[in-house]
Amino acid sequence: MQEIQVQARFGETDALGHINNTSYFVYLEEARIRFFELLGYSMELNDWKFILASTKCDFVSQGYFDQLLTVKTYVSRIGSKSFQLEHDIVCSQTQQLIAKGNAIIVYYNFANQKSEALPELLKEGLKSYLLPV
Repeated sequence: MQEIQVQARFGETDALGHINNTSYFVYLEEARIRFFELLGYSMELNDWKFILASTKCDFVSQGYFDQLLTVKTYVSRIGSKSFQLEHDIVCSQTQQLIAKGNAIIVYYNFANQKSEALPELLKEGLKSYLLPV
C-alpha cells in the first residue's frame, strides 16, 4: 500500500464548512500521480501511458479545513489492458475513514489512440501493491 498526505486547504471547503466533494477527486488524482511515479513512470506528457476510464468516490464522513488526511492506495484488480486502484482517505490523526475511492486505469498509446496490453514489468510492479484477498 502506498500512502501520501494532503492538508485540506481553505479553498477546498464549501459553505457548510467541510471539504467540498469535488476536492476529494483532486486528492485521488494526486495519489494516482504519486503511485505512477512510485512504479517508475515519468510525468512527462510526451511519454504518458495512462488514461482514466472511470473514477468514483464514496463520502463516508466529513472532512474539514486544515485537516491532515492520508490517502492510502492499493491495487484491487490487474487485467490485460487495465488495472483498478482503490483509495482510502482517512484522518491522519484518528485514522477515521473519510472517503473511499477507486479508479480504473487503462494503459494507453496516445499516438495510436488505442489501449495496449499492460507490459509485464508494470504488471509485476502492480502485483506488489495488490490487496490480499
